[in-house]
Amino acid sequence: MEKLILLPVFAQVLLTSIVMILMGKRRIKAAKAKEISITAFKTMNLTGANEQVIATSRNFDNQFQMPMLFIFSVLFVLQSGLADLGYVLLASAFVVLRIWHTIIHIGSNKVRLRFNVFLLGCAVLWVIWLRLAWQLFY
Repeated sequence: MEKLILLPVFAQVLLTSIVMILMGKRRIKAAKAKEISITAFKTMNLTGANEQVIATSRNFDNQFQMPMLFIFSVLFVLQSGLADLGYVLLASAFVVLRIWHTIIHIGSNKVRLRFNVFLLGCAVLWVIWLRLAWQLFY
């Protein structure tokens, strides 16, 4: 199970990398179209950038928030020797929800749906942490 639980982590890293590449492409396209000046990147003041540029940039930032707590949880599960099918399924569910959240965020950007998917991902992450705490302390 130790190797299986790492698959969702690798998927999360891949997702973050894909968003980073897409963000770069969208920023370059906006700069070439003179929607934003190249000097805007000195301070990352994206005022005037189109919605796609801003949403992709925000989504990239999001990949270093809850997903970091996810990665730490996997490290603690591995360090404690607790990796099992339950954690693999929870970790997989979390990453699938992050992928879905990203698709919404950098695509249609339907806020209510995006928020609901985000909350569901948070709930899965909380279950991971509560289960881990329970197993470590009880």
